[in-house]
This record gives sequence, structure tokens and C-alpha cells, in this order.
Amino acid sequence: MTDPDIPPERVVHQTMINNAPAPRKGGGTGLAFLVGGLLVAVVVIAWLVFAGGRAPVSETPDLNVDITVPTPRLPEVPDRPAPPELPRPSEPPQVAAPEPKA
Repeated sequence: MTDPDIPPERVVHQTMINNAPAPRKGGGTGLAFLVGGLLVAVVVIAWLVFAGGRAPVSETPDLNVDITVPTPRLPEVPDRPAPPELPRPSEPPQVAAPEPKA
């Protein structure tokens, strides 16, 4: 059993209330897209101004191209054998015409 003459331990609880606003995070994403878009626009405008609006043209290409191709040939095949000799069909029987009765 516990000794009734010893006072119980005193437990102290502290509650802290923070009313300060939370720090803002990540506000630079929109600004980064805006600056990137402006940078792309400036590069495109500079290219149009300095290139005169045309893509740079290289030297005249050599258009003399040889396109001769050998004529295709069918493969060599052996001669086919002659068809077999078949018997001629027999003539149908001839029946004499009946004589008219007089």
C-alpha cells in the first residue's frame, strides 16, 4: 500500500497557443514561368531582327544525283513439262433415223 503521509507528485501541463501566421512557401513558381516566357519572347524577337525574318540559308546544294537502277528481272525458272497426252473422247453412238411409214 501507499503511504498516506507522502503527498502525490504534482503534474504540470503547459499549453502553448501560437497566433502568428504560417510562413508562405513557394511563391516563386509563377514568377519563374513569367520570366521564362519573357526570355523566350526576347530571344524570338532578337532572332527575327538579326536574321531578317528568314532562316539562314546554307550554300546551294548539289542537286546532280544519279538515280540509275538496274532493271528488275524475273528469276530463272525451268521449262515446264509438256502436258500429258489424253485420250480423245469417243464419238457418241449414232442412231439411225426411223423411216416414215407409208
